[in-house]
Parts: sequence; C-alpha cells; structure tokens
Amino acid sequence: MKLGEKQVLTVVKIVDFGVYLGSDEERVLLPKKQVPEGIDVGDPVEVFLYKDSSDRMIATTKEPKITVGKLAVLEVADVGRIGAFLDWGLEKELLLPFKEQTVKVEKGDRCLVSLYVDKSGRLCATMKVYPMLRTDSPYKKDDMVRGTVYGISREFGVFVAVDNLYSALIPRREVYGRMYIGQQVEARVAEVKPDGKLDLSVRGKIPEQMDADARQIMEQIRKNGGFLPFTDKAEPERIKEEFGMSKAAFKRAVGRLLKQGRILIDENQGKILQSR
Repeated sequence: MKLGEKQVLTVVKIVDFGVYLGSDEERVLLPKKQVPEGIDVGDPVEVFLYKDSSDRMIATTKEPKITVGKLAVLEVADVGRIGAFLDWGLEKELLLPFKEQTVKVEKGDRCLVSLYVDKSGRLCATMKVYPMLRTDSPYKKDDMVRGTVYGISREFGVFVAVDNLYSALIPRREVYGRMYIGQQVEARVAEVKPDGKLDLSVRGKIPEQMDADARQIMEQIRKNGGFLPFTDKAEPERIKEEFGMSKAAFKRAVGRLLKQGRILIDENQGKILQSR
C-alpha cells in the first residue's frame, strides 16, 4: 500500500461501517459513505490512501488535487501553530509546515506545492519545488507560455513553473511591477538555455511592445491633463515606478509618439506635452 498515491485495491471484508481493502496481511478501511453501491468481496476499487485525524491509514474514493511527487497550486484554508493548512479536496486539510514555506503564507493565498511523506510517515506539502521541475519542455523561443510564480530573488529575478511543470526564470532585468508567490503569469520565451531551462519575458517583442508602451504613455498623459511632469531623461527608477517599463523601452515609445506628432517635449519645463 502506497501512502499519498492512487491505487487499485481488492475488497477483502465487508463490515457495517465500510469495507476493508488489501490483503489478509495488510488492509485499510474505506468508510461506508465512500463505498460504491453493489460492492462485494473480491471486487477491485481505485482509492487514494492518506491518514485521518487520528493518524490512521484510510482510503477514499475522492479525487485529491495532488499526489506524492506531483505539483499543484493549492489554496491556504487556514494557518495554525505548526504551519498552514491547504485545501486539497479531502476532508482532512493538508499540512504545509512553516519550515517548508519559502515565504510566509496566509489564509486565501495560493501556492505551488509538492506532496511528500515526512520522517514520521505523514503526508505534508512543501513550497520547495525547484528540484521537482523538469527541463525538457516542448517550448521554443518566442512561444507564449503560462505558469505560476514560486520564488522571488533580488539577485536573479522571478522563478516560474511553466505549466506547473517546467523550470523557468524571469530575469531581474525583465521584472516590471509587483510580482508575488502564487501569481499566474503569461510570458514569452526569451531564450531556451543549454540546460533546457527557460528565460521568460513578460513584455512582448519590441515592435509590438512599442505600440503597447506608447498607448500606455498617451493614456497617462490624458489622465494627467495633457502632460507628463518629466521627460525621457528622467531617472530609470522613476520611469519604472510610473510605467513598469525600462528607460530604454520608455525612450523607444516616446520616440514613436514624437515621430507620429502626438507629443512634444518641453525641455525648459521638463515635461512631455500632448500635441494640440
């Protein structure tokens, strides 16, 4: 019998409160409310094995949201004194110990986790999923992908599990705006590394992105009454804070708007003005 996995077991005994599955040497209870109708001794039943609140092995025909060795995004149902408790589709919530959290999680948060059996034989979740991620993705440069943020590093950038399966990184230079653990992102594959890991960009290819950036700048000019209180010579930090883009991207978009005659730059006032 394999804890934390789906498996087919045989009915060996029927009792008032359910059926026992397994063999004469090893058996587990499937509670009565989970027993399929018309079941008899010798019949096979597909079940998932976990431990109940009394730490006893028990079977269920319910579908868990995660099994041992797999990855899934689960919601935090509650937080207690030993860790967080995740909704994984079963009656007893799944423990995410504090020591297995890469960041502190709160009720309502969603996080990418893996399921494992701890030293005491209990099923637990861990947010330390990097070793579980694969590097054999089918994606190539410029493909659009979806994934879950599972780690954030000031040095390297934002770690993403593409399809909750493949190892990827949004490099620090490509990170714009606030990102957080559990966030679902859509990104473009900027590079496939020799080791198979993916570098991602949340911005589009330059020609298309210039149009999007120009639209964003014009919208902000309109909201501000027809001007921006700084030019393309502003500090990169201010541009990133205001628009979530690099100074280079800002200058490209401003250049496009100037060429289109939609804006003017007043160097004396240090402003970008909407053309009349």
